[in-house]
This record gives sequence, C-alpha cells and structure tokens, in this order.
Amino acid sequence: MNSHLNSHRKARSAAKPFTQRAVRLGLFAAGIAGVATAVPAQAASAAPHAAVASDHVFSHADRAHHTQALDSFTVRQFGTVNAAAARNQANAVSAGCSADDACRSVALSFQIVTMAGEHTHLNAVNLSDATNKSCTGCQTLAGAYQFVVSTPTPMTLDATTQRKLTDVHRRLDQLTRSSLPAAELRSRVDALATEVTGILHDAVAHAPKGHAQPAVTMHRHLDGWPGH
Repeated sequence: MNSHLNSHRKARSAAKPFTQRAVRLGLFAAGIAGVATAVPAQAASAAPHAAVASDHVFSHADRAHHTQALDSFTVRQFGTVNAAAARNQANAVSAGCSADDACRSVALSFQIVTMAGEHTHLNAVNLSDATNKSCTGCQTLAGAYQFVVSTPTPMTLDATTQRKLTDVHRRLDQLTRSSLPAAELRSRVDALATEVTGILHDAVAHAPKGHAQPAVTMHRHLDGWPGH
C-alpha cells in the first residue's frame, strides 16, 4: 500500500503562497522575536505591540517505533497588536521499515491565532513535510492547519466557543491515533478544520464593530499520502 512514496521526499516549490507572504511581510520578524515568551499558549493577558506564535509537531517512525502519531491544537489570543508573526509546522518521517514490517507516521498541527487592529502587519507561515526514508510500504502524513482571526477591536473567545474548540481537539486526538485508511483520515481531518472555521466565524459575528470587517482565514498544507 502506498508504495509509490518509497524513498521519496517531496520537493517543495519555491513559489508556495504562504512562504511568499512570509517574505513580503517578514521585515519585522527579527525585531519581535524577543517578545515570544510574553504570549501564553491560550490567552494573552496584556496587549503587546508585537507578538509571536510558533507551533511545531514532529513524528518519527522507524523499526524501533513502528507507529508514531502526534498532534497539536493551540489557541493564542494576542489582543491588540501592531505586528504579529505566526508559524505553524508539521513534519512526519518514516525510516528504515519494510513492506512486511511497515511504519506509520502522522503529524498534525492546528494553530488558532486571534489579533486585533486595523493596520496590523502579519507574517503567517504554514508548512508541512512528509518524508519516507528507505521505507517500503510506509504510510506518512503531515498536515498543518492555521486559522487567523482578525478583528478591528479586541475580542476574547467566550466559554461556549472554547468548549466547542476543546471538543474538536478531542476528536483530532482520536483521529491522529486511529488506524483509518489514508483517504478517510485526510477527509475527516479536513472536516474538523472546516468545523473550526465555522466556530470562529460564529465567534467574530458578535465581535465589536470597527472600520475594518472581522475576518477568519484558514491556511492548509497537507503532505504525504494520499497527496501524491
């Protein structure tokens, strides 16, 4: 199954839309690196002028650990910022297994970032990479899903929204560790991402109004089977 990924590493084009966006908006990234520790994983208690979020999931399966599956689901509420950098990345590797003793490696990362301001500079990077290294018959999947919520004035995700997101996180955990066929796993994870987008749209519908319209943007990058 999926033997066409054997000893294969997908080459990423230099023209990927999110990396291009990062280059265009990345001039402030080095200057705000020092405030990364000021932003907690769930909610910012103060409103910094700049904020950074970085999430990375890495899964590595080999002969010693045939099945490795990890996921991340983070919610970061920045409040009002002048500049923000958000990086979300998932990497999955399967190495050294055989068709009779195949490996399965799954890495999935969901990152939600909320920010306020009508002229906020954003550097958003969302990447995934799945690699088979001399791994006949191995199954390797990496998926990165990044959700950026932008509102003109500050808003906080209420308790109802948080409960809905927690439930999605629980189901993501279950899917990540399941043994579902590749196509079905991808379809169900995509469905969860669509659900998150809907939850966030409902949340911003009640956000304070301003000159700019609230927006929810999802960035999706999936690599590995069954992507090619």
